[in-house]
Amino acid sequence: MRTAFIGASIALLVAAGQVPAAEVGSADEAKAMLERVAAAIATDKEAALRQLSAGTGGFRDRDLYPFCVGPDGNFSAHPALVGQNLHDLTDKNGKALGVELYEAAREGQIAKVDYAWPRPGTATPVAKAIYVTRVDDQVCGVRYYK
Repeated sequence: MRTAFIGASIALLVAAGQVPAAEVGSADEAKAMLERVAAAIATDKEAALRQLSAGTGGFRDRDLYPFCVGPDGNFSAHPALVGQNLHDLTDKNGKALGVELYEAAREGQIAKVDYAWPRPGTATPVAKAIYVTRVDDQVCGVRYYK
């Protein structure tokens, strides 16, 4: 019970911008997580997609989590959006984020896509980025706040 309270308190403080940067994931950590995602997908895609959605196997770290999208454009791994389509996703400034992610994703390469999205519990968009790559038939990414 105490651990859940502490975790919820930290989440609220991060959302309010009152927690040091060490409490949120960095760009380097997001990129390293994406590299682990690519290796896991290449080794056992189905098991990896399950782990990514569940946030197990080291695929959840503070505010960092990976996602993957299949060839149909639907999320195949995500903590909450499995089955929903990425193609029509726009950021809070109207940028065609889903389209840009697909265009940027290349097998064996990691690209960065910048966009704007509010922190949890707020409405004002802030700078955010996604590292993205293509592995097999999956477009996978890890996002972080700048």
